[in-house]
Amino acid sequence: MVEDLKVRYSDKDLAEFKVLISDKIEKAKSHLDLLKSSYMNDSDNGTDDTSPTFKAFEEGSATMSKEANTQLAIRQEKFIRDLKNAMLRIENKTYGICRVTGKLINKERLKLVPHATLSIEAKNMQ
Repeated sequence: MVEDLKVRYSDKDLAEFKVLISDKIEKAKSHLDLLKSSYMNDSDNGTDDTSPTFKAFEEGSATMSKEANTQLAIRQEKFIRDLKNAMLRIENKTYGICRVTGKLINKERLKLVPHATLSIEAKNMQ
């Protein structure tokens, strides 16, 4: 019984993943820019003429919003880094190979999570 074990994805497959990941990187970068501009925007929201209570509420809300945006930006930066690492794996033709089992990660999984380094099998073992 000879098993047909593909060691890696074909160059054609890798080229398709490269396009997919490049697109995701561009979208992620523009999302990150939006997040950064929103938490760096310290413009006054015109609360000068409102009651002090409302102004305090607004400032508290702005601080919470800024913290949330900062957390989102940190996650987005990590996502971009993971995608760039996936691009490196494409370049050295190790993309799509599970780092635990050594088997190919399912193509559908990679289309949904293009920066995945674990197969579902390995993920379930965690």
